[in-house]
Amino acid sequence: MKTIKISIQDENTLILQEDGHKGDLIDLKSIHDVDIDRSTIHNVVNSIKMDKFNEEVEKVKEAIKRESKLEVQLKEQEIISKSKVDISKKEQEIVALNSKIETIAKQIESNAKLKAMEEKQKIEEEFRQKLSAKDTEISEIRHKKELEEEKVRSAETALVSFKEMRSKMSTKMFGESLELHCENEFNKIRPIAFPNAVFGKDNAISETGSKGDYVYREHDKNGNEILSIMFEMKNEEDKTATKHKNKDFFKELDKDRKEKGCEFAVLVSLLEKDNEYYDDIVTVHEYLNMYSIRPQHFITIIGFLRQGSMKSRELQQQIKALKNQNIDITNFENNINEFKDAFARNYNLASDQFAKAIDEIDKTIDHLSKVKENLLKSDNNLRLANNKATDISIKRLTANSPSVAKKFGK
Repeated sequence: MKTIKISIQDENTLILQEDGHKGDLIDLKSIHDVDIDRSTIHNVVNSIKMDKFNEEVEKVKEAIKRESKLEVQLKEQEIISKSKVDISKKEQEIVALNSKIETIAKQIESNAKLKAMEEKQKIEEEFRQKLSAKDTEISEIRHKKELEEEKVRSAETALVSFKEMRSKMSTKMFGESLELHCENEFNKIRPIAFPNAVFGKDNAISETGSKGDYVYREHDKNGNEILSIMFEMKNEEDKTATKHKNKDFFKELDKDRKEKGCEFAVLVSLLEKDNEYYDDIVTVHEYLNMYSIRPQHFITIIGFLRQGSMKSRELQQQIKALKNQNIDITNFENNINEFKDAFARNYNLASDQFAKAIDEIDKTIDHLSKVKENLLKSDNNLRLANNKATDISIKRLTANSPSVAKKFGK
């Protein structure tokens, strides 16, 4: 082992002045001052310091990165934990709101069903009363033959007078008599049943030059329209050459309804008297909200349409109140619509059954009258009356003669 001499070439390089081996020593003190470049040594020192500084900087950066990453992870965990708590609270609120909605929906559905049941019981009670009245009337007919004979003679006289009157009346006058009948029937019960309704002639001619016969409009205390109906009255003299059908007037009636802004259209008709299909309340499916009725159903159709409109209005107000509370009631509205459809179907069935029951009672009365007439065939005058009345019944005889109908009622 020996000491080797060296010299400095630059800040990064030392030069051996003689051969060296592993384990030899370098004596820096042996470097002569003339061989030392001060600037080079300064640069070497600075380079060593800078490397150390950069190393420390990198360590600090790594430490900062680790701390930042750890802090971010902690923040994320804190946010996730807080979000879970918030989500749990929101889910509880949603469950509470859903429960509240179900409670409200069940309550409203229960109330609606209860009201529908009450209405059904009320209608059934009215039906039973009317059927009971008809039974009493049939019983009186069976046990008062002498009174019936007098009624037949009166009917013969009324028939002759009626035919004479018909021979003198024009088709227009027949229509006006039907209009007067309906107007009188309405005015009889208007103060009690329809105090806020207006029923009068449609005198306003539309842009197309058309107008209906009568318009019914009803408003609530706030001035909001509850129900509006366009009525057309049609009758026809038996000897008229051209026989009209009910369907001939549906298109024009629908146009009048739309132009006058009415919700429903009703044809009150005595046309096609031999067609039993039109003896009940008939829904005209070809046109929206249109019905065809006989005069005896005039008040009934107003009552039924008014009841349906009131029910629909009440349900719409309930739905609007729920919407104002920002509650999602889509399913509830569907349930209400299903209930309305079911109620309408039950109503139509009840109406048809009622009409059929009344028709059967009327047929029974006609049958008893015919039996009685057969017993009186030996009387020449009564046989002559029977021949004249072959094509007309008591019901048809009094359809346009309120005074005669009133006498029969007594």
